[in-house]
Parts: sequence; C-alpha cells; structure tokens
Amino acid sequence: MTELKSSTNKMREVKVEKIVLSVGGTAEQLEKGVKLLKLITGKTPAKMKSHKRIPAFGVRPNLEVGAVVTIREEPIEMLKRMLTAIENRLRTKQISTNNFSFGIKEYIEIPGMDYQRDIGIRGLDVTVVFKRAGRRVGQKKAKKGKVPARQKISRDEIIKFMKDNFQTEFRWNQIKDFHSFVKSEMEDLPNDSIRLEKNNKAVEEQTS
Repeated sequence: MTELKSSTNKMREVKVEKIVLSVGGTAEQLEKGVKLLKLITGKTPAKMKSHKRIPAFGVRPNLEVGAVVTIREEPIEMLKRMLTAIENRLRTKQISTNNFSFGIKEYIEIPGMDYQRDIGIRGLDVTVVFKRAGRRVGQKKAKKGKVPARQKISRDEIIKFMKDNFQTEFRWNQIKDFHSFVKSEMEDLPNDSIRLEKNNKAVEEQTS
C-alpha cells in the first residue's frame, strides 16, 4: 500500500477508510449500472430500494432505484483511478466533514475502461470517506462510545491531505471567488462610504 503523508501524531493521522461507488436508475438502466460497478470493481454491488412514493418519477416503496459497492481493501489505487477520470480536480463545495463526493460523467474516462455495448454511455458517483484512530468506538453496536469532535476530519484537513498526497487541484465556487474579489477591492479604498458604494455597484453588476 502506498504510504501517505499525514500527521506525526498517530491519533490525529488522517486515513482513507473506504471508497463508495454508486449508480442510480430503475429496471434496465439499473441493471446496466450494476454491470458497470461489477466491471470496475470485480465485486457484486448491493441494490438500494426506495422507502418513499414519488408519483412524478414513478417511484414507489421497495422499488430498486440504485446500486452501491464499497471498497475497503487497498482503496488508494481505486481513488487514483477515479481522480484521473476527472483530471484530478475537485471543487471545494464537494467536500464536507469526513468525506467528499464527485461524479464521473462517462466511465470510459476511467483508466483501463473500454466502451461496453451492453452498458452504453453512463456515469457513476464516487464518495471517499476518511477516518482517524478511534472512530470505530462511535460505530460499534456493543459498548458504543462517543467520539469527540476533534476526531472528525474537517474540510480544510481533507483539502490539505489531498493536495499533499495526490496533488489534487481545487477550484473555489464562483460566489466565494466573487466575494473574495470584492473584499480585496474594498481594502484599497480610502473610507467606508466609498467602500459601500463600490460594493453595491459590484453586486448589481454580478446579479444583472
């Protein structure tokens, strides 16, 4: 297994716990998705059933609406393949506490994958889950304990981990970029009234 850079404190060390690949669909489309997941991982996916009724989409309780497969052994190599499919670029809004997710539009973008006529062109979703030592204390059924907040892995920690170990590029969402631009422009203005006037003008131009 590839050695990854992380904290020198073993209890604070960030690790990739698992990678979850999933597809959505019903009937024939679901079966194609199941074939795709099995082709990528060599594992048999588990099908997911709906618990709700959504008439507009023809969804009823117990209808199979998706499939999922989890990679726990040697997840790093699988993660590298999935990142290659998206050119190793992520958006910060795709990251949350302990995990991040992204979509792959076409499976043929994954290294080693060729077009399959019986599957056609379709994509899949990828979720990467991180952990620290002691997390299982909060997951086990017997003698379950409380995991302190400091054991959770923040968004910034995940970004740093991915940059250090995978050289992943991150793109900020447009709204945050815009506000950062406005803030930098305002810092150069001489007084509050001019700052307010220029800020309002910038907002009007952005929303017009």
